[in-house]
Amino acid sequence: MTASYDDTVAALYQSPHDKFVGERKRLSTELKAGGDKAGAARLAKLPRPSISAWAVNQLWWHERGSFDQLLTAAELLRRGERTAASRHREALGRLRARAATLLGAAGHAATEGTLRRVATTLSALAAAGGFVPDPPGALSADRDPPGFDAARSGFALPDLAEKTQPERAAMPDVKPAGVKHEANGAKLSAEAGPAGVQVEKESARQRLEAERARAEAEEKRQQLEAERVRAEVERKRRRLEEERARAQAERQRLQAALRTAQGQVEARTREVERLRQQLTLAEQELALARETVEKLELRLATTASEMSGSARDGDEEALG
Repeated sequence: MTASYDDTVAALYQSPHDKFVGERKRLSTELKAGGDKAGAARLAKLPRPSISAWAVNQLWWHERGSFDQLLTAAELLRRGERTAASRHREALGRLRARAATLLGAAGHAATEGTLRRVATTLSALAAAGGFVPDPPGALSADRDPPGFDAARSGFALPDLAEKTQPERAAMPDVKPAGVKHEANGAKLSAEAGPAGVQVEKESARQRLEAERARAEAEEKRQQLEAERVRAEVERKRRRLEEERARAQAERQRLQAALRTAQGQVEARTREVERLRQQLTLAEQELALARETVEKLELRLATTASEMSGSARDGDEEALG
């Protein structure tokens, strides 16, 4: 059975971050082969998420309990139940810690900048009540909370809990509307007027922009470091392959030289055996020749003796 477009999107955004492009191509091809050409074209255009958005997606798929608790606490805050603020912070802290674990397990650096962007995006999703307009667990980019209005509704900026006491004291004290507070010893209210509200809005916006710029710079640094590491690994891999190729070539050369030497030994062995056989035969022929010489010499001596005897007998007859 061919998977639907929504199922394919869910599978794509659960894939490892460094395999996203390859999975997108594979799943798009499967959709097209299944007859969903329009879905395949849409899927092929989906952007790869940033590493922090990828981590938030994995939290949705693998830490649903804490994610649901964060969304529930956010909904209660929107209804005015201030007692849910602590549950909201606790759920956000659990998800942030879990994001660090997921990043480390996937081989990514869980830097402070990345985790801060994760917390910011989680706060934005909580403020919005979900992932819309993206499908659940399929963020393609980081999200930002709706600025000062979110803070007024009880959604603290994600890094406030991590600020030191002096840093928190230096930041604007944003409280729900209608709650009076002290500033520089003077009693102020949330109804201080449009000018004060605008200043606080601008301050919150600037903090978010500065945080986003730091996160983007950190992510860029991580990408450059990852590229440097990949280049170094590739350089070492090529060097090892070259050394292996040289060693293999030397081994083949030595094997060929060994085969040649072995062939020469065998040839020389055969030649020595042949010469040894010829020597044996020559020695036998020499012995036979010597025996023949001895026989001939003996016959020659016998003949000479007989001839000498006959001559003496002839001489004696002539004298007689």
